[in-house]
Amino acid sequence: MIPTVETMEVIPVAGYDSMLLNQAGAHQPFFTRNVVVMTDSDGYTGVAEVPGGEVITRRLRSCIPLVEGRPISHYKQIVQECGRMLSNQVAGPVVGGAETAHALIFKKVTNVVTGVETPLLDILGKHMEVPVAALLGDGQVRDRVRFLGYLFYIGDPDATDLPYLRHDDDSDTWGRSRREAAMTPEAIVAQAEAAQERYGFRDFKLKGGVFEGEREIETIRQLKSRFPHARITIDPNAAWSLDESVRLCKGMEGTLTYVEDPCGAEDRFSAREVMAEFHRQTGLATATNMCDTDWREMKAAIRLDSVTIPLADPHFWTMQGCVRVAQLCNDMDLTWGVHSNNHFDISLAMVAQAAAAAPGEINACDTHYIWQDGQHLTTNPPVIENGEVEVRRDVPGLGVEVDRAAVEAAHQLYVDNDCGTRDDAVGMQYLIPGWQFDPKRPSMVR
Repeated sequence: MIPTVETMEVIPVAGYDSMLLNQAGAHQPFFTRNVVVMTDSDGYTGVAEVPGGEVITRRLRSCIPLVEGRPISHYKQIVQECGRMLSNQVAGPVVGGAETAHALIFKKVTNVVTGVETPLLDILGKHMEVPVAALLGDGQVRDRVRFLGYLFYIGDPDATDLPYLRHDDDSDTWGRSRREAAMTPEAIVAQAEAAQERYGFRDFKLKGGVFEGEREIETIRQLKSRFPHARITIDPNAAWSLDESVRLCKGMEGTLTYVEDPCGAEDRFSAREVMAEFHRQTGLATATNMCDTDWREMKAAIRLDSVTIPLADPHFWTMQGCVRVAQLCNDMDLTWGVHSNNHFDISLAMVAQAAAAAPGEINACDTHYIWQDGQHLTTNPPVIENGEVEVRRDVPGLGVEVDRAAVEAAHQLYVDNDCGTRDDAVGMQYLIPGWQFDPKRPSMVR
């Protein structure tokens, strides 16, 4: 008899974060995620981790009646039905106003659909004794997935009275440095050295949109000088104008391998049109998770030749969907990559499985995991070694097993600290009184 899904649990959880700076402000002391755990009638468990926030929690729970009691073999139909229901829930006019890219992208129903799809694939893989990667696209194509070292300017947590985590791991330089202020190019280079020492990264990405563009480009130059063979990029989250982006980046071939969202919409031109102009004027490859976040936007981006590296991670495209993007990239001379937000080890496993099924040459995957490493929600978390995560073909499903006690502790942290929707403005107001988000200015430029 084909097993059925007996239970679907949706558990909002929280973890500790550093005071990481970005164009939208400063990360709060806690980041939030939603964990979904499904158990089938044969006792197999499937798990997923998707972005946090009360809206996503509520939408995930609305899917439970469409999931429980259904045969796992109906997984595609279940995902379709959940997607249709969620699309009907959020149908309506788009509300205008300045919002962070983070806030806008988290409204996508695919965040929720992934939370239904992934546990079903995890369970199905366990029954079929194959990894999830074997169930995606044309199947598993690689055994090791390359990740990059994601670097951040860090505000001084002691300048606030917020409960930022300190001294949780003083076992090496990385464990210590990830909780301390880092506001200079030299501090970022030291951060990269520490991350490489622990994880073996061969690629680095700097989160920009914090200081003046010249200061951030100087940081890039110092990184390239220290790591001459590394692929290096910067992501200012479209805080720069087109003119500034071109001025800063033109002639940087060989230093910047590609640039992520250097500029966005201006005047009557869309972000895709402006990015295309940047690409033409500088000759640099471009990446984005801001202006090709669904198939309609992707079609426009391809027509305009505005994006070289679509960042299509499973959380925002679904597991199946992000591999479809990878197949498209392989067929159209583009390079598939992955966007990241703060996450636990379940998400790291999800990204690794998707990337293991992505055909062709792929970009090193983004991950915030190094900032959360040690806060595990599984009994056997993936390990980043030599800048890579291994995806074994003899380990079924996602390759991880949920740690119920750890999930419950993370849920209690969420409850005890009244965690909800992320607001990066809170921490910034300790650094700059009265600070408010401005989509066209770096966060420390006021």
